[in-house]
Amino acid sequence: MKYRVIHTTQYLYSAQVGLCRNEACLLPRDTNRQVCLTSQLQIEPQPADLRERRDSFGNRISHFSVQQAHEKLQVTATSEVSNRPREANILELGNGLSWEAVRNHLSSEKSQAVLEALPFLYDSPMIREAHLLTEFARPSFGSERPLGEAVADLMQRIYREFKYDPGYTTIATPLSEVLANRRGVCQDFAHLGIASLRAMGLAARYVSGYIETLPPPGQERLIGADASHAWFSVYTPAVGWIDFDPTNNQIPDQQHITVAWGRDFSDVSPLKGVALGGGKHKVIVSVDVARLEDSVVSS
Repeated sequence: MKYRVIHTTQYLYSAQVGLCRNEACLLPRDTNRQVCLTSQLQIEPQPADLRERRDSFGNRISHFSVQQAHEKLQVTATSEVSNRPREANILELGNGLSWEAVRNHLSSEKSQAVLEALPFLYDSPMIREAHLLTEFARPSFGSERPLGEAVADLMQRIYREFKYDPGYTTIATPLSEVLANRRGVCQDFAHLGIASLRAMGLAARYVSGYIETLPPPGQERLIGADASHAWFSVYTPAVGWIDFDPTNNQIPDQQHITVAWGRDFSDVSPLKGVALGGGKHKVIVSVDVARLEDSVVSS
C-alpha cells in the first residue's frame, strides 16, 4: 500500500516572535517493511537554515531557525510511503520463547541486537519508576507464558480497561494519573504498555506515526480528520521488534505508518523549540493520510 501524509502544524502568537529555533521529527524513516518514497518540509516564514540529521535511534531529525519577526509559524511535512504486509505469523514467531527467557536473554547476552535494545529496558524522561507498574502488568505474565501471547494480553487489557478520552490528558499528565483514572489517548496507552513491559524486565520502545482511518461505508473520508498516532514495540531475539497498538487492540500492519521510535514521546516529539517573544500562543495541528494509487505516486 502507498500513502501520502500531510502533517501541518501552526503556531499562532499574540505578539511578534523575533527569533525561533526548532527541531522537527516529522519525516518517516525506512523500516524493514516501509520505504519513504518522498518527503519534504515547507516552513513559513522562510527559515534562515534547514538541515537534517539522524539521531541515535536512526530517526530523521530536521533543524531550522526563523530569524525574521513573525506572528505565525507554519510547518508542513508532506511524505509518500510504501508499506509491505507484516508476517502473518508474527505472533507465533514471538511465542518461540517465554517472556522469562527473553528477559534473561537481555540480561545475559551481549550481542549487537541486545546492546541496541538496552536503552529501551530502563526508565526514560517520561517513563520513570516503571517498576511501579509491576502490579498492573503481572496478570498478563504468568509463569513460562510465551512472550507474544503475554504482550498481546497486556495490549488487550489496556484496550478493554481504559477509555480513549482526548480531552482528559496532556503531554505532562503522569502515568500514575492515567492508571488511576483509566483514561487517556494513544500516547498514554503506549507509555503504559512500555512501562508495564519494562517493569517485567523487557525492552520496549515508543513508536510515533500515523494510521489510516477508514470512513463508515458510503461516506467520504474527511480531509484532515486523521491525527498523529502512537503504539509500542517489544524486543524478542526470535524476530527482533514486534509492534502492538493498544489504542486499537491490533498488531500494526500496512495501515500503520512509522515516523520514528524512541524511549518515549520526548525522543520523537513532532515539533519542539524555543522562541524569543510571542506572548501567548495557540497550536493547530492537522493530519491527512490518503491512500494512493500507483499512478499518482510522485516520481
